Amino acid sequence: MIHGIWTAATGMQAQQMRIDTIANNLSNVNTTAYKRSNVDFQDLLYQTIAQPGADTAGVQVGLGVRPVAITKLYEQGNLQITENALDMAIDGEGFFQVRRPDGSVAYTRDGSFKLDAEGNLVTSGGLQLEPQIQFPAGTSNIYISVNGQVAAQLPGQPEQAPIGQINLVRFPNPAGLQAMGNNLTLQTAASGEPIIGPADIEGMGRIRQGALETSNVELVREMVMMIATQKAYDTSSKAINVSDKMMETANNLQR
Repeated sequence: MIHGIWTAATGMQAQQMRIDTIANNLSNVNTTAYKRSNVDFQDLLYQTIAQPGADTAGVQVGLGVRPVAITKLYEQGNLQITENALDMAIDGEGFFQVRRPDGSVAYTRDGSFKLDAEGNLVTSGGLQLEPQIQFPAGTSNIYISVNGQVAAQLPGQPEQAPIGQINLVRFPNPAGLQAMGNNLTLQTAASGEPIIGPADIEGMGRIRQGALETSNVELVREMVMMIATQKAYDTSSKAINVSDKMMETANNLQR
């Protein structure tokens, strides 16, 4: 009965982490290019009372559950048309590269870019796109093709001129990227080495100008999971109450 209390407690702790993850998904339902998270569980050690044999299944008592990973699910989000020439959505696999203040490279699918005071293409947080794309003062009619070629009409020129090339990055295992907040992720040993190249080539997604990728969180699915998680939490707490009453009954046998 003591085992039952501690086993049910691990279930409550696991469901608490799952509800925390669901809450984070719901809070980011309107975050550009956010990817929902899911908790993976594993059962804990088993206490072997009788070994399985040729004529018996054995007796093994499980000791509960534990969360082992919170995985990002990189399903494609819907594309929302904004008509902003600097907004870009990735239709398919890939990430934008941005340069952090310490010189390291981070990766994002958030394509809501802006221009800084020097005409550089930067994220909403001020991080510069890598490789650098800079527009001269007075630039107009910015055009970004599906494969990342950037052109614009420069002052005094009647036709558009090439400005630069936007490359995308993909990973063998994007779920292994480390989330850093601010819509940024970092490379890890689990994600594998980055594969860099133009968009719409060799498995890279296409760049859609004038659009943004929305979050892939589905409210109905998250609400259903939240209800199921609450029920699992309640059931574990009832298991603790039952174990407590059984212990109380055993303690009262001498009366």
